[in-house]
Amino acid sequence: MMSVDAAFFATVDPETLLFTSAVADEPLRAATPLFLGNEFGRDDVNKFTRLAEAADPVSSLDRATQGSRPQSARYREIMSPLGLGDELRAALLAGKSCWGVLCLHREDAARGFAPGDLDLVRRISRHLAKGLRRAATLPPATAPVASIAGPAAPGMIVLDSSLAVMSMNPEAGLWLAEIDDPAWTGQGHQGEQGVRELPVAVYAAAAGLIRLETGPAPPSAATVRLLSRAGRWLSLHASRLHGPPEPQIGVVVAPAPAAQVGSVLLRAYGLTGAQSRVVALVIKGQSTRQIVQQLHILANTVQEHLTRAFDKFGVRSRRQLVAAVLPGPPAAPGAGSNRPQSPDRAG
Repeated sequence: MMSVDAAFFATVDPETLLFTSAVADEPLRAATPLFLGNEFGRDDVNKFTRLAEAADPVSSLDRATQGSRPQSARYREIMSPLGLGDELRAALLAGKSCWGVLCLHREDAARGFAPGDLDLVRRISRHLAKGLRRAATLPPATAPVASIAGPAAPGMIVLDSSLAVMSMNPEAGLWLAEIDDPAWTGQGHQGEQGVRELPVAVYAAAAGLIRLETGPAPPSAATVRLLSRAGRWLSLHASRLHGPPEPQIGVVVAPAPAAQVGSVLLRAYGLTGAQSRVVALVIKGQSTRQIVQQLHILANTVQEHLTRAFDKFGVRSRRQLVAAVLPGPPAAPGAGSNRPQSPDRAG
């Protein structure tokens, strides 16, 4: 049995590793903006992005610092003031893609996580990752009728330098209701602790923009793709707004472009890199001859990759494969579904 005093769990966009949803115990929940700033805004040990690429995706603070916790800015500035000590972090990998992250904490004491604790998390993390990957391919458990149609225009949220909301348009409230819960349809909703917090995906997109501005990062670093409660893939993209009284951050919320959805689904169904490259060209309408010329592979190899992709998506033709990878809007409640089978069943 492993004792834990606080825990944080988040799902992530498998391409940018930005958080799409999160659950945190206190006192971690109240410090979420600080953890986001550390994760995406400065160097530190055991970053989730590094764990996702490491040979071992599980590590502890004591292990990374050889027991000298103050070497970590996250410990000095966030965890120690909260009374937290050792921290066990894991990137949840299915294949080579990361679908979530897990962070466990213990009170600030000499005793940290033991090697056996890390082994336990390594064993369960594989199962958690496969579950998260499969969830990206499943229809929603419930599809709120009010949100099926979605707003007609993109939502815009404007944040100040501290990521506090300065303004948002009515469409943003509707999109947030589809991401978070229906209470967002009333944008002035007040909770027990005041104005309602934005979904973590909004803050993650803003943090990704800051990471993009302060260091090397891919162009998509400020974009989060997620599957909404209504079964619709949405995109949250942050960009810098310049103007008085100070530079601000704008986050646009809208349906994700088909190409972005397709890239996530290729990962979700467990396609290899070679299979994904072939399918990507099929989506563009290229013939087998064109794919052979572009990828410098044999026609038989193209067909082998397509056959494996057909099996994983549960389809029989290129046209069906394209329809599965580039899905349309979610079906109305009670309508039939042409969704492909889950990756666990597809192999």
